Amino acid sequence: MRQTLQLRLSQHLALTPQLQQSIRLLQLSTLELNQEIEQALQENPLLEREEPGDAMSLTAFSPSTDAITVTQPTTSTAESGDERPAMDELSWGSELPGGHGSRDPNDESDVDSGEIQAAATSLRDHLNMQLALTQLSARERAFVSFLIEALDEDGYLSPGLEELADVLPDSDGEEREELLEELAIALRHLQNFDPPGIGARSPRECLELQLAGLDPTPTRELARAIVKNHLEHLAGRDFAKIKKALGCEDEDLRNAHALIRSLNPRPGAQYSPIDTRYIIPDAIVRKHRGNWVVSLNPDAMPKLRINRLYADLLARSRSNGGGNLSGQLQEAKWLIKNVQQRFDTILRVTQAIVDRQRAFFDHGEVAMRPLTLREIAETVELHESTISRVTTQKYLASPRGIYELKYFFGSHVATDTGGAASSTAIRALIKQLVSAEDGHKPLSDAKLAEILGEQGIVVARRTVAKYRESLNIPPVNLRKVL
Repeated sequence: MRQTLQLRLSQHLALTPQLQQSIRLLQLSTLELNQEIEQALQENPLLEREEPGDAMSLTAFSPSTDAITVTQPTTSTAESGDERPAMDELSWGSELPGGHGSRDPNDESDVDSGEIQAAATSLRDHLNMQLALTQLSARERAFVSFLIEALDEDGYLSPGLEELADVLPDSDGEEREELLEELAIALRHLQNFDPPGIGARSPRECLELQLAGLDPTPTRELARAIVKNHLEHLAGRDFAKIKKALGCEDEDLRNAHALIRSLNPRPGAQYSPIDTRYIIPDAIVRKHRGNWVVSLNPDAMPKLRINRLYADLLARSRSNGGGNLSGQLQEAKWLIKNVQQRFDTILRVTQAIVDRQRAFFDHGEVAMRPLTLREIAETVELHESTISRVTTQKYLASPRGIYELKYFFGSHVATDTGGAASSTAIRALIKQLVSAEDGHKPLSDAKLAEILGEQGIVVARRTVAKYRESLNIPPVNLRKVL
Protein backbone atom coordinates (compact mmCIF):
# COMPACT_ATOMS: atom_id res chain seq x y z
CA MET A 1 0.00 0.00 0.00
CA ARG A 2 1.37 3.37 -1.01
CA GLN A 3 1.72 6.09 1.62
CA THR A 4 0.41 9.58 0.76
CA LEU A 5 0.14 12.96 2.44
CA GLN A 6 -3.25 14.67 2.62
CA LEU A 7 -4.29 18.11 3.91
CA ARG A 8 -7.61 18.31 5.75
CA LEU A 9 -9.33 21.37 7.16
CA SER A 10 -11.65 20.99 10.14
CA GLN A 11 -13.07 23.10 12.93
CA HIS A 12 -13.38 22.21 16.57
CA LEU A 13 -14.09 24.09 19.77
CA ALA A 14 -11.39 24.03 22.44
CA LEU A 15 -11.82 25.47 25.90
CA THR A 16 -8.59 27.08 27.02
CA PRO A 17 -7.71 26.94 30.73
CA GLN A 18 -8.46 30.66 30.96
CA LEU A 19 -11.93 30.21 29.43
CA GLN A 20 -12.66 27.26 31.70
CA GLN A 21 -11.73 29.35 34.72
CA SER A 22 -13.90 32.23 33.49
CA ILE A 23 -16.94 29.95 33.17
CA ARG A 24 -16.33 28.38 36.57
CA LEU A 25 -15.98 31.74 38.34
CA LEU A 26 -19.14 33.03 36.69
CA GLN A 27 -21.34 30.33 38.19
CA LEU A 28 -19.89 30.59 41.71
CA SER A 29 -21.72 32.38 44.49
CA THR A 30 -19.98 35.16 46.39
CA LEU A 31 -19.06 32.78 49.21
CA GLU A 32 -17.71 30.17 46.79
CA LEU A 33 -15.77 32.84 44.90
CA ASN A 34 -14.08 33.98 48.11
CA GLN A 35 -13.13 30.39 48.90
CA GLU A 36 -11.67 29.99 45.41
CA ILE A 37 -9.67 33.18 45.79
CA GLU A 38 -8.40 32.21 49.24
CA GLN A 39 -7.09 28.96 47.82
CA ALA A 40 -5.39 30.82 44.96
CA LEU A 41 -3.80 33.26 47.44
CA GLN A 42 -2.32 30.35 49.40
CA GLU A 43 -0.97 28.58 46.32
CA ASN A 44 0.30 31.52 44.26
CA PRO A 45 2.86 33.88 45.86
CA LEU A 46 2.49 36.35 42.98
CA LEU A 47 -1.11 37.02 43.90
CA GLU A 48 -2.09 39.08 46.93
CA ARG A 49 -5.13 40.79 48.37
CA GLU A 50 -5.04 44.52 48.73
CA GLU A 51 -5.75 45.40 52.35
CA PRO A 52 -7.34 48.68 53.44
CA GLY A 53 -4.71 51.36 53.96
CA ASP A 54 -2.10 49.68 51.77
CA ALA A 55 0.07 51.93 49.68
CA MET A 56 -1.17 51.91 46.12
CA SER A 57 2.06 50.49 44.68
CA LEU A 58 1.17 48.31 41.72
CA THR A 59 2.92 46.07 39.27
CA ALA A 60 2.36 46.87 35.63
CA PHE A 61 2.94 44.76 32.54
CA SER A 62 3.65 45.94 29.05
CA PRO A 63 1.52 43.86 26.65
CA SER A 64 3.90 44.42 23.77
CA THR A 65 7.21 43.53 25.42
CA ASP A 66 5.86 41.49 28.36
CA ALA A 67 8.22 43.54 30.52
CA ILE A 68 7.56 44.10 34.20
CA THR A 69 7.75 47.52 35.78
CA VAL A 70 7.29 48.29 39.45
CA THR A 71 5.58 51.63 40.08
CA GLN A 72 5.90 53.36 43.42
CA PRO A 73 3.25 55.31 45.34
CA THR A 74 2.58 58.78 43.99
CA THR A 75 4.01 60.34 47.16
CA SER A 76 7.52 59.09 46.36
CA THR A 77 9.75 59.00 43.30
CA ALA A 78 11.04 55.76 41.79
CA GLU A 79 14.80 55.38 41.61
CA SER A 80 14.76 54.40 37.96
CA GLY A 81 12.56 57.34 37.03
CA ASP A 82 10.64 55.08 34.64
CA GLU A 83 7.02 54.91 35.75
CA ARG A 84 4.27 53.30 33.68
CA PRO A 85 0.54 53.28 34.46
CA ALA A 86 -0.61 50.02 35.98
CA MET A 87 -3.04 47.96 33.96
CA ASP A 88 -6.58 47.78 35.40
CA GLU A 89 -6.55 44.01 35.45
CA LEU A 90 -3.63 43.96 37.87
CA SER A 91 -5.06 46.31 40.45
CA TRP A 92 -8.72 45.57 39.89
CA GLY A 93 -10.94 46.28 42.84
CA SER A 94 -9.10 49.30 44.22
CA GLU A 95 -11.13 51.87 42.28
CA LEU A 96 -14.53 50.76 41.04
CA PRO A 97 -17.87 52.44 40.35
CA GLY A 98 -20.17 52.19 43.30
CA GLY A 99 -17.30 51.85 45.78
CA HIS A 100 -16.94 53.46 49.18
CA GLY A 101 -17.02 57.21 49.23
CA SER A 102 -19.25 60.19 49.83
CA ARG A 103 -22.98 59.70 49.28
CA ASP A 104 -24.36 60.98 46.00
CA PRO A 105 -26.76 63.85 46.75
CA ASN A 106 -28.92 62.67 43.82
CA ASP A 107 -29.36 59.21 45.36
CA GLU A 108 -33.10 58.97 46.12
CA SER A 109 -33.11 55.63 47.93
CA ASP A 110 -31.40 53.83 50.73
CA VAL A 111 -30.73 50.13 51.34
CA ASP A 112 -31.15 49.07 54.91
CA SER A 113 -29.22 46.11 56.30
CA GLY A 114 -30.86 43.91 58.95
CA GLU A 115 -29.09 42.01 61.65
CA ILE A 116 -30.16 38.68 63.05
CA GLN A 117 -28.98 37.69 66.50
CA ALA A 118 -29.05 34.11 67.70
CA ALA A 119 -30.25 33.17 71.13
CA ALA A 120 -27.44 33.72 73.65
CA THR A 121 -28.76 31.14 76.15
CA SER A 122 -29.90 27.66 75.24
CA LEU A 123 -33.14 26.20 76.57
CA ARG A 124 -31.32 23.68 78.79
CA ASP A 125 -29.06 26.36 80.26
CA HIS A 126 -32.09 28.54 80.97
CA LEU A 127 -33.90 25.70 82.76
CA ASN A 128 -30.84 24.51 84.66
CA MET A 129 -30.25 28.03 85.99
CA GLN A 130 -33.78 27.98 87.41
CA LEU A 131 -33.22 24.49 88.79
CA ALA A 132 -30.14 25.72 90.66
CA LEU A 133 -32.30 28.28 92.51
CA THR A 134 -34.85 25.75 93.79
CA GLN A 135 -34.90 24.17 97.28
CA LEU A 136 -35.23 20.62 95.93
CA SER A 137 -33.23 17.70 97.27
CA ALA A 138 -30.28 16.32 95.34
CA ARG A 139 -32.35 13.34 94.11
CA GLU A 140 -35.23 15.54 92.98
CA ARG A 141 -32.81 17.84 91.16
CA ALA A 142 -31.30 14.83 89.43
CA PHE A 143 -34.73 13.75 88.17
CA VAL A 144 -35.62 17.26 86.95
CA SER A 145 -32.25 17.56 85.24
CA PHE A 146 -32.89 14.18 83.59
CA LEU A 147 -36.21 15.44 82.22
CA ILE A 148 -34.59 18.66 80.99
CA GLU A 149 -32.17 16.61 78.91
CA ALA A 150 -35.11 14.68 77.41
CA LEU A 151 -36.87 17.82 76.08
CA ASP A 152 -36.94 18.46 72.36
CA GLU A 153 -36.06 21.82 70.78
CA ASP A 154 -39.68 23.03 71.10
CA GLY A 155 -39.71 22.34 74.85
CA TYR A 156 -41.87 19.20 74.68
CA LEU A 157 -41.25 16.01 76.61
CA SER A 158 -41.83 13.72 73.67
CA PRO A 159 -40.99 10.40 75.40
CA GLY A 160 -43.56 9.33 78.00
CA LEU A 161 -42.63 8.82 81.65
CA GLU A 162 -42.94 5.05 81.14
CA GLU A 163 -40.40 5.16 78.34
CA LEU A 164 -38.04 7.37 80.34
CA ALA A 165 -38.30 5.07 83.35
CA ASP A 166 -37.06 2.17 81.22
CA VAL A 167 -33.64 3.80 80.79
CA LEU A 168 -33.15 4.34 84.51
CA PRO A 169 -31.77 1.71 86.89
CA ASP A 170 -34.01 0.07 89.49
CA SER A 171 -37.05 0.24 87.19
CA ASP A 172 -38.57 -3.17 88.00
CA GLY A 173 -41.30 -4.28 90.41
CA GLU A 174 -42.33 -2.03 93.28
CA GLU A 175 -39.32 0.20 92.73
CA ARG A 176 -40.64 1.05 89.24
CA GLU A 177 -43.88 2.44 90.70
CA GLU A 178 -41.89 4.65 93.05
CA LEU A 179 -39.68 5.70 90.18
CA LEU A 180 -42.67 6.68 88.04
CA GLU A 181 -44.10 8.69 90.93
CA GLU A 182 -40.80 10.53 91.41
CA LEU A 183 -40.64 11.29 87.69
CA ALA A 184 -44.21 12.63 87.79
CA ILE A 185 -43.29 14.91 90.70
CA ALA A 186 -40.18 16.07 88.88
CA LEU A 187 -42.27 16.81 85.79
CA ARG A 188 -44.63 19.00 87.83
CA HIS A 189 -41.63 20.94 89.12
CA LEU A 190 -40.32 21.35 85.57
CA GLN A 191 -43.69 22.53 84.26
CA ASN A 192 -43.58 25.39 86.79
CA PHE A 193 -40.41 26.75 85.20
CA ASP A 194 -40.18 29.53 82.65
CA PRO A 195 -41.19 29.65 79.82
CA PRO A 196 -44.83 28.69 80.52
CA GLY A 197 -45.85 25.44 78.85
CA ILE A 198 -42.41 23.86 79.12
CA GLY A 199 -42.33 20.10 79.66
CA ALA A 200 -45.73 19.48 78.04
CA ARG A 201 -46.34 16.14 76.36
CA SER A 202 -48.82 17.43 73.77
CA PRO A 203 -49.93 20.77 72.28
CA ARG A 204 -53.14 20.51 74.29
CA GLU A 205 -51.22 20.14 77.57
CA CYS A 206 -48.89 22.98 76.56
CA LEU A 207 -51.82 25.38 76.09
CA GLU A 208 -53.48 24.18 79.30
CA LEU A 209 -50.30 24.86 81.29
CA GLN A 210 -50.08 28.40 79.92
CA LEU A 211 -53.75 29.12 80.62
CA ALA A 212 -53.41 27.75 84.17
CA GLY A 213 -50.77 30.40 84.89
CA LEU A 214 -53.07 33.30 83.98
CA ASP A 215 -55.37 35.20 86.31
CA PRO A 216 -58.81 33.56 86.54
CA THR A 217 -61.38 35.33 84.36
CA PRO A 218 -64.49 34.15 82.47
CA THR A 219 -62.52 34.38 79.23
CA ARG A 220 -59.72 32.19 80.64
CA GLU A 221 -62.20 29.58 81.87
CA LEU A 222 -63.91 29.45 78.49
CA ALA A 223 -60.53 29.14 76.76
CA ARG A 224 -59.58 26.25 79.09
CA ALA A 225 -62.82 24.47 78.26
CA ILE A 226 -62.20 24.90 74.53
CA VAL A 227 -58.62 23.65 74.74
CA LYS A 228 -59.57 20.68 76.88
CA ASN A 229 -62.59 19.45 74.90
CA HIS A 230 -62.92 21.28 71.59
CA LEU A 231 -59.41 22.03 70.31
CA GLU A 232 -60.02 20.03 67.09
CA HIS A 233 -63.23 21.98 66.42
CA LEU A 234 -61.36 25.24 66.97
CA ALA A 235 -58.63 24.21 64.52
CA GLY A 236 -61.32 23.41 61.95
CA ARG A 237 -63.09 26.76 62.57
CA ASP A 238 -66.27 24.90 63.51
CA PHE A 239 -67.48 27.74 65.74
CA ALA A 240 -71.13 26.69 65.58
CA LYS A 241 -70.39 23.35 67.23
CA ILE A 242 -68.33 25.01 69.98
CA LYS A 243 -71.07 27.55 70.74
CA LYS A 244 -73.68 24.82 70.88
CA ALA A 245 -71.59 22.62 73.19
CA LEU A 246 -70.53 25.38 75.60
CA GLY A 247 -73.55 27.67 75.31
CA CYS A 248 -71.48 30.81 74.77
CA GLU A 249 -72.08 33.96 72.75
CA ASP A 250 -70.14 35.10 69.72
CA GLU A 251 -68.32 37.85 71.65
CA ASP A 252 -67.27 35.48 74.44
CA LEU A 253 -66.03 32.90 71.94
CA ARG A 254 -64.18 35.59 70.01
CA ASN A 255 -62.35 36.74 73.16
CA ALA A 256 -61.48 33.18 74.16
CA HIS A 257 -60.21 32.46 70.67
CA ALA A 258 -58.02 35.57 70.76
CA LEU A 259 -56.60 34.47 74.12
CA ILE A 260 -55.77 31.00 72.81
CA ARG A 261 -54.09 32.47 69.75
CA SER A 262 -51.91 34.64 72.00
CA LEU A 263 -50.37 31.52 73.58
CA ASN A 264 -47.13 29.96 72.40
CA PRO A 265 -47.46 26.34 71.22
CA ARG A 266 -43.64 26.06 70.96
CA PRO A 267 -42.29 27.56 74.20
CA GLY A 268 -38.76 26.26 73.73
CA ALA A 269 -38.30 27.49 70.17
CA GLN A 270 -37.20 30.96 71.31
CA TYR A 271 -34.08 29.43 72.84
CA SER A 272 -33.15 27.37 69.80
CA PRO A 273 -30.02 28.46 67.93
CA ILE A 274 -30.89 30.45 64.84
CA ASP A 275 -29.52 29.10 61.58
CA THR A 276 -28.31 32.43 60.29
CA ARG A 277 -27.37 32.56 56.63
CA TYR A 278 -25.79 35.82 55.65
CA ILE A 279 -26.17 37.03 52.09
CA ILE A 280 -23.75 39.49 50.55
CA PRO A 281 -25.51 41.07 47.56
CA ASP A 282 -23.44 41.25 44.41
CA ALA A 283 -25.12 44.43 43.20
CA ILE A 284 -27.13 47.34 44.57
CA VAL A 285 -29.90 49.22 42.80
CA ARG A 286 -30.76 52.81 43.72
CA LYS A 287 -32.97 55.45 42.22
CA HIS A 288 -30.88 58.21 40.68
CA ARG A 289 -32.65 61.21 39.13
CA GLY A 290 -35.76 59.16 38.46
CA ASN A 291 -33.94 56.13 37.02
CA TRP A 292 -33.02 52.85 38.68
CA VAL A 293 -29.25 52.46 38.44
CA VAL A 294 -27.29 49.33 39.34
CA SER A 295 -23.82 49.42 40.87
CA LEU A 296 -21.57 46.65 42.10
CA ASN A 297 -21.37 46.04 45.82
CA PRO A 298 -17.80 46.89 46.91
CA ASP A 299 -18.06 44.50 49.87
CA ALA A 300 -18.59 41.58 47.49
CA MET A 301 -15.65 42.36 45.23
CA PRO A 302 -12.22 41.00 46.13
CA LYS A 303 -9.40 43.50 45.69
CA LEU A 304 -6.52 41.61 44.09
CA ARG A 305 -3.15 42.62 42.69
CA ILE A 306 0.25 41.23 41.74
CA ASN A 307 2.76 40.95 44.58
CA ARG A 308 5.36 43.66 43.93
CA LEU A 309 8.26 41.85 45.60
CA TYR A 310 7.92 38.67 43.58
CA ALA A 311 7.23 40.63 40.40
CA ASP A 312 10.50 42.51 40.95
CA LEU A 313 12.36 39.24 41.42
CA LEU A 314 10.82 37.89 38.21
CA ALA A 315 11.82 41.03 36.29
CA ARG A 316 15.44 40.60 37.39
CA SER A 317 15.52 36.93 36.46
CA ARG A 318 14.01 37.32 33.00
CA SER A 319 17.34 36.36 31.46
CA ASN A 320 17.14 32.97 33.19
CA GLY A 321 13.57 32.29 32.12
CA GLY A 322 11.95 33.08 35.46
CA GLY A 323 11.40 29.45 36.39
CA ASN A 324 8.10 28.57 37.96
CA LEU A 325 7.29 32.20 38.75
CA SER A 326 6.45 32.93 35.11
CA GLY A 327 3.67 30.36 35.10
CA GLN A 328 2.32 31.61 38.42
CA LEU A 329 2.41 35.16 37.12
CA GLN A 330 0.26 34.16 34.16
CA GLU A 331 -2.18 32.34 36.44
CA ALA A 332 -2.46 35.42 38.68
CA LYS A 333 -3.14 37.65 35.66
CA TRP A 334 -5.84 35.25 34.44
CA LEU A 335 -7.54 35.15 37.80
CA ILE A 336 -7.59 38.93 38.21
CA LYS A 337 -8.92 39.40 34.70
CA ASN A 338 -11.58 36.68 35.04
CA VAL A 339 -12.79 38.00 38.39
CA GLN A 340 -13.14 41.44 36.83
CA GLN A 341 -14.98 39.96 33.85
CA ARG A 342 -17.30 38.07 36.21
CA PHE A 343 -18.45 41.23 37.96
CA ASP A 344 -18.68 43.19 34.72
CA THR A 345 -21.03 40.51 33.37
CA ILE A 346 -23.10 40.54 36.57
CA LEU A 347 -23.41 44.33 36.31
CA ARG A 348 -24.56 44.20 32.67
CA VAL A 349 -27.09 41.44 33.25
CA THR A 350 -28.45 42.99 36.45
CA GLN A 351 -28.92 46.39 34.80
CA ALA A 352 -30.78 44.73 31.92
CA ILE A 353 -33.09 42.97 34.41
CA VAL A 354 -33.73 46.18 36.35
CA ASP A 355 -34.51 48.08 33.16
CA ARG A 356 -37.26 45.59 32.35
CA GLN A 357 -38.60 45.41 35.90
CA ARG A 358 -38.72 49.14 36.62
CA ALA A 359 -42.39 48.89 37.52
CA PHE A 360 -41.58 46.32 40.19
CA PHE A 361 -39.13 48.65 41.94
CA ASP A 362 -41.65 51.51 41.69
CA HIS A 363 -44.85 49.70 42.67
CA GLY A 364 -43.98 46.26 44.05
CA GLU A 365 -44.81 42.66 43.14
CA VAL A 366 -48.17 43.46 41.53
CA ALA A 367 -46.27 45.29 38.77
CA MET A 368 -43.84 42.43 38.02
CA ARG A 369 -43.76 41.70 34.29
CA PRO A 370 -43.03 38.32 32.64
CA LEU A 371 -39.36 37.87 31.83
CA THR A 372 -37.35 35.07 30.26
CA LEU A 373 -33.65 34.24 30.13
CA ARG A 374 -33.74 34.54 26.34
CA GLU A 375 -34.95 38.14 26.50
CA ILE A 376 -32.03 39.17 28.70
CA ALA A 377 -29.60 37.07 26.65
CA GLU A 378 -30.58 38.89 23.47
CA THR A 379 -30.26 42.27 25.18
CA VAL A 380 -26.73 41.75 26.53
CA GLU A 381 -25.70 39.53 23.58
CA LEU A 382 -24.80 36.50 25.67
CA HIS A 383 -25.92 32.88 25.59
CA GLU A 384 -28.89 31.78 27.69
CA SER A 385 -26.66 29.37 29.62
CA THR A 386 -24.45 32.31 30.60
CA ILE A 387 -27.48 34.25 31.84
CA SER A 388 -28.52 31.20 33.85
CA ARG A 389 -25.08 31.06 35.49
CA VAL A 390 -25.08 34.79 36.22
CA THR A 391 -28.52 34.78 37.86
CA THR A 392 -27.98 31.69 40.05
CA GLN A 393 -26.96 32.49 43.65
CA LYS A 394 -26.36 36.14 42.75
CA TYR A 395 -28.28 38.71 44.77
CA LEU A 396 -29.48 42.25 44.26
CA ALA A 397 -30.05 44.69 47.15
CA SER A 398 -32.84 47.21 46.66
CA PRO A 399 -35.04 49.47 48.79
CA ARG A 400 -37.65 46.67 48.67
CA GLY A 401 -35.26 44.02 49.99
CA ILE A 402 -32.63 41.56 48.78
CA TYR A 403 -33.60 39.28 45.90
CA GLU A 404 -31.88 36.52 43.99
CA LEU A 405 -31.68 37.49 40.34
CA LYS A 406 -33.64 34.33 39.49
CA TYR A 407 -36.59 35.89 41.31
CA PHE A 408 -37.23 38.31 38.45
CA PHE A 409 -37.87 35.46 36.01
CA GLY A 410 -40.90 33.20 36.06
CA SER A 411 -43.87 31.70 34.31
CA HIS A 412 -46.73 33.78 32.96
CA VAL A 413 -50.49 33.59 32.43
CA ALA A 414 -52.37 34.88 29.40
CA THR A 415 -54.63 37.92 29.64
CA ASP A 416 -57.79 38.82 27.74
CA THR A 417 -55.93 41.48 25.79
CA GLY A 418 -53.52 38.93 24.38
CA GLY A 419 -50.67 39.84 26.69
CA ALA A 420 -49.26 37.98 29.69
CA ALA A 421 -49.17 38.47 33.44
CA SER A 422 -46.30 37.35 35.63
CA SER A 423 -47.00 34.56 38.11
CA THR A 424 -45.33 36.72 40.77
CA ALA A 425 -47.81 39.52 40.08
CA ILE A 426 -50.73 37.09 40.27
CA ARG A 427 -49.53 35.79 43.64
CA ALA A 428 -49.30 39.37 44.88
CA LEU A 429 -52.86 40.06 43.69
CA ILE A 430 -54.16 36.93 45.42
CA LYS A 431 -52.41 37.99 48.61
CA GLN A 432 -53.97 41.45 48.41
CA LEU A 433 -57.45 40.05 47.77
CA VAL A 434 -57.23 37.64 50.70
CA SER A 435 -55.90 40.30 53.06
CA ALA A 436 -58.82 42.59 52.17
CA GLU A 437 -61.56 39.92 52.24
CA ASP A 438 -64.42 39.80 54.73
CA GLY A 439 -63.45 37.26 57.39
CA HIS A 440 -67.11 36.26 57.79
CA LYS A 441 -67.32 35.41 54.07
CA PRO A 442 -63.80 34.56 52.86
CA LEU A 443 -63.14 34.22 49.14
CA SER A 444 -63.04 30.72 47.69
CA ASP A 445 -60.51 29.74 45.02
CA ALA A 446 -63.25 29.85 42.40
CA LYS A 447 -64.23 33.37 43.50
CA LEU A 448 -60.59 34.50 43.40
CA ALA A 449 -60.29 33.13 39.86
CA GLU A 450 -63.46 35.01 38.92
CA ILE A 451 -62.15 38.31 40.33
CA LEU A 452 -58.85 37.87 38.48
CA GLY A 453 -60.81 37.16 35.31
CA GLU A 454 -62.66 40.45 35.75
CA GLN A 455 -59.25 42.13 35.76
CA GLY A 456 -58.37 40.44 32.47
CA ILE A 457 -56.21 37.64 33.91
CA VAL A 458 -57.38 34.23 32.70
CA VAL A 459 -56.50 31.71 35.41
CA ALA A 460 -58.09 28.42 36.42
CA ARG A 461 -59.32 27.64 39.94
CA ARG A 462 -56.68 24.93 40.43
CA THR A 463 -53.98 27.44 39.43
CA VAL A 464 -55.28 29.86 42.04
CA ALA A 465 -55.20 27.04 44.60
CA LYS A 466 -51.58 26.29 43.67
CA TYR A 467 -50.54 29.93 44.03
CA ARG A 468 -52.47 30.28 47.31
CA GLU A 469 -50.73 27.23 48.78
CA SER A 470 -47.33 28.58 47.70
CA LEU A 471 -48.15 31.71 49.74
CA ASN A 472 -49.05 29.55 52.78
CA ILE A 473 -52.59 30.94 52.74
CA PRO A 474 -55.07 28.50 54.36
CA PRO A 475 -58.13 27.30 52.40
CA VAL A 476 -61.40 29.17 52.67
CA ASN A 477 -62.84 27.11 55.56
CA LEU A 478 -59.79 27.83 57.74
CA ARG A 479 -59.90 31.58 57.08
CA LYS A 480 -63.41 32.07 58.40
CA VAL A 481 -63.75 34.16 61.54
CA LEU A 482 -66.62 34.82 63.97
